[in-house]
Amino acid sequence: MSDHRSDALVAPAVARNRDPILAVLRRVLPTEGTVLEIASGSGEHAVYFAAGLPHLTWQPTDVDPVALKSISAHRDLAALPNLQSPVKLDVQAAAWPITRADALVCINMLHIAPWSAAEGLIVGAGRVLPPGGVLYLYGPFQQRGQHTAPSNAAFDESLRARNPEWGVRDVTDVAQLAGRKGLELAEHIAMPANNLSVVFRRAPK
Repeated sequence: MSDHRSDALVAPAVARNRDPILAVLRRVLPTEGTVLEIASGSGEHAVYFAAGLPHLTWQPTDVDPVALKSISAHRDLAALPNLQSPVKLDVQAAAWPITRADALVCINMLHIAPWSAAEGLIVGAGRVLPPGGVLYLYGPFQQRGQHTAPSNAAFDESLRARNPEWGVRDVTDVAQLAGRKGLELAEHIAMPANNLSVVFRRAPK
């Protein structure tokens, strides 16, 4: 038997951002259905949001085997009826193992992945979301080519030094990409620590 507590990773940022994120999710997510979380990481957000949104089914995913193990451990410890077993999902794959969801949530992925991952996320969202479905993004973003704070500029520089394909994305670039797949920018909300919540909706047919 796996030692759940040793497998369950802890990301310190989760405790800081989960309540502000949950407040936005309560407002923008549908009243029922399945939420597909992309790049669930440690799985702590999945547990917290599934507990806070019991009317929704929460489907965590990740591509990293260590993360998938951590998500499973947190899920087993929480024992929530609306939290599904994690699924391996690569956003850049031509087909996803989940073919329909009422909303997509992706937290702190775009800046630590190549732009092709953003493209894969948007293409996948266009495939799996119904008309009116929500895509929710959270993390640091630029706005109109400008960082929202000097600390974000420094963070962006450090990311690009680690990997030239990483970096803080611009909301405008993401919105243009999303628009080509029928996803309209609905709103962006300032969050603590110079982050943004960015909400897209798939256009009605």
